[in-house]
Amino acid sequence: MKIIYNFIVIFILILQSTIHLQAQNTGGREFWITFGKIQNYTEAISSMCHQIRIVSGSKPASGHIYFTELGTSESFAINANEVFTYTLNLAQKAAIYNSTLGVSNRSIHIISYNEPVTVYTFASHPHTHMDATNVLPMTALGTEYYQISYKDCVSPPNHTWDAYAVIATQNNTQVYHNGTPAATLNKGQVYYRSIDADMTGTHITSNNPVAFYSLHQGASVPIQGHYSILLQQFPHVSTWDRTFFVPITNFNKDIIRCVATKNNTNITLTGGIIRIGVPGAQNSLNNLQSGQFVELDFTSDYTGCLIESNNPIGVCSYISNYQYTGLFSNSALCWIPGVKQTISQALIAPFVPQFQHPFLEHFAIITTPTISKNNTMVSIGGATPLNLSSENWKDNIATGMSFCSIKLTDFNKSYLFTNPAGFLIFCYCGGTGETYYYPAYSAMRDLQATFSANDIPYQLLKENDFCEGGVHFLAEIDGLHPTHPERITWWIDGVEYLPAKTLDNWNKYFSAGTYEIRMDVIFDNNETASKTGTLIIKSCNQSAAFFANNVLHSELKDTTFCNKNVNFRAEIEGLHPTASDSIMWYINNVFETSQATWNKTFENGTYEIKLVVRYDNDTYATLTGTLKIQALWIKIRNVRY
Repeated sequence: MKIIYNFIVIFILILQSTIHLQAQNTGGREFWITFGKIQNYTEAISSMCHQIRIVSGSKPASGHIYFTELGTSESFAINANEVFTYTLNLAQKAAIYNSTLGVSNRSIHIISYNEPVTVYTFASHPHTHMDATNVLPMTALGTEYYQISYKDCVSPPNHTWDAYAVIATQNNTQVYHNGTPAATLNKGQVYYRSIDADMTGTHITSNNPVAFYSLHQGASVPIQGHYSILLQQFPHVSTWDRTFFVPITNFNKDIIRCVATKNNTNITLTGGIIRIGVPGAQNSLNNLQSGQFVELDFTSDYTGCLIESNNPIGVCSYISNYQYTGLFSNSALCWIPGVKQTISQALIAPFVPQFQHPFLEHFAIITTPTISKNNTMVSIGGATPLNLSSENWKDNIATGMSFCSIKLTDFNKSYLFTNPAGFLIFCYCGGTGETYYYPAYSAMRDLQATFSANDIPYQLLKENDFCEGGVHFLAEIDGLHPTHPERITWWIDGVEYLPAKTLDNWNKYFSAGTYEIRMDVIFDNNETASKTGTLIIKSCNQSAAFFANNVLHSELKDTTFCNKNVNFRAEIEGLHPTASDSIMWYINNVFETSQATWNKTFENGTYEIKLVVRYDNDTYATLTGTLKIQALWIKIRNVRY
């Protein structure tokens, strides 16, 4: 049976199914962009630089960049593994530059005709203003967002305002600001809101999917001094997570903000501290209400910060200005995806500002489990992948996570990063008063209501064949109705499967065939959601089993060992002959060995033993057993009861 519970194997399968993942990551074929006001000395649009970067994958890509206000478009064509850079002319900059409250047509619509691409956008001013953002595809947009920004720390006359922009993707889109009607938009129209206050925690909703941009005119983070625009497109709330690992840039004094989506939210930290007395922020990590936020700082070891919450939260990291860091830095804003949004490959490219500075350097930050960091590879422009094990990795021992900053030097080629165990990747640059920071690539899974079959997300079921046998279904739902009798219903080929009613965890045996699996959910506010995946079951000739001291894995739960030394062996038919992940053993979900036979001495206790097998047809099986050790005070060998 193809039962896959292990985190690493999930991302191996994602790596093999890249072309089908447009709805699940930050690559895609349709994008929307807008820009906000850049507050500076001259404010002349002619002195500003706005760029769009489009990165192709293993196949050539072509499409167009459409300017809604002008009704004109620019074509692009990119060879495989290369980068297309488009710098906006004066008329185009004027057509996308929002400066006053209200509705306009100042948007850009990008469409790739044939292949998924990755898109980034960049805004800068020669007088120290710079930031960049990844651009999310249409498939990753939603109807609920929170603003995350920063308080203006700049004194008059250069006093700046916080701002955000919403782009409609459909006609008759209703936009709400903290529940109050704000605008009605047609496709391509933009609602821009700017205010003399920090709007962090503001709740923005709509009746149709929209693109949401945070657009501070010029923030000084975290203390008064030199300032810079903040530019970041945010993902919708359904993608927000409960667990985050935040790396730190080479500036060593990054700031973090966490925004609650639900009342009674509690946050715990490993490796960071709360900043007390921040205007608008809470002074406690406990009992945050919807829209409230806390601000964090790193401790002196600078090995990253693990953030955990009982409810979904939004997390952003900021590069600080050089008055705070003491280094060549300026304020920049970066969205931090949660650990459930990791990916196994990422296609990125650094920016090339119009005005180059000799001290401007570009970096990618890779975060991944420490145990698998040495499996991280990069291919530049389609060349042979290089291993990154020699990079200067920083290990967070308490969390088992690692990260490193890798310098990017080839501006005209794509960078393809891979690691089967999963990772997140961010990009930033530093120079004299010039800094940007953004999430370069991540998954965009809907985490509000989702389900998996044998740990494969429902969106990927069609791309992953299962062997006939038992299938384990697991639902993860935020805000589930507590009592409604129909709060979770499961359907197989349009017929409700009654044994699983209201269950978030169940099993069923499937014979060979194709099945449509649907999960319907009722939330605590009586809203509903429906998620559907296609399950393909095949007849397989492979088989696998493992033994601990000659006890079959399925019988371990009924066996207690009195000997602390345990011998393990795997018996597998149809094993993949060459793959490095053909055999993988885990103890309590921690990787142990790739050997078919091995032994280990245990302390008294209970352990989950897991064997993941890769067959010669590239399907997987996961076998588990519960090992119980209770050694007696009298030394007894080879006895079990």
